[in-house]
Amino acid sequence: MSENFVLWFTGLPCSGKTTIALALEKKLAASGLPVAQLDGDDLRKTLSPDLDFSAVDRMVHIRRVSILAARHLKEGRWVLVSLVSPYRQARQDARKRIGRFIEIYLRCPVEICEQRDVKGMYRSARSGRIRNFTGISDIYEEPLYPEITIDTHLISVQESLDAIEAYLETVLPHPLPARV
Repeated sequence: MSENFVLWFTGLPCSGKTTIALALEKKLAASGLPVAQLDGDDLRKTLSPDLDFSAVDRMVHIRRVSILAARHLKEGRWVLVSLVSPYRQARQDARKRIGRFIEIYLRCPVEICEQRDVKGMYRSARSGRIRNFTGISDIYEEPLYPEITIDTHLISVQESLDAIEAYLETVLPHPLPARV
């Protein structure tokens, strides 16, 4: 039986999705596990350069990412998806498509996300230069029943990793391998 999962990191822009996913990728890879990290910003440029940020195009992008994640999963990799994925229905569709899916909600107040924003996206969204920006001019539907919720404004990256690993210990038949 397969022991790998898709870990789907969702939350507002600048809530810590990429930071935590990259740290987890490093940890899993150091343990000898095959892992793929799928980042929303990167995939927008390669997988979905034809799409904008309308609700319809966001749904299409999330579907594309979930198809790619399912392929990596089937090939035996752990898959870490860091994607705002603001709509519950899109995340539910991804869950159905993928199956071995763990939703990780990185909860963080929008004010803290704005403070973390080194690219100036929130400022641009508030001034109207960026339209359909999640948390400002577009909605973010918080997950109702995520497997893991992490308050990234209250705990460190390491504590976040510890919380994820603690959850994984409850669903895996064997502990994650130790560092090789």
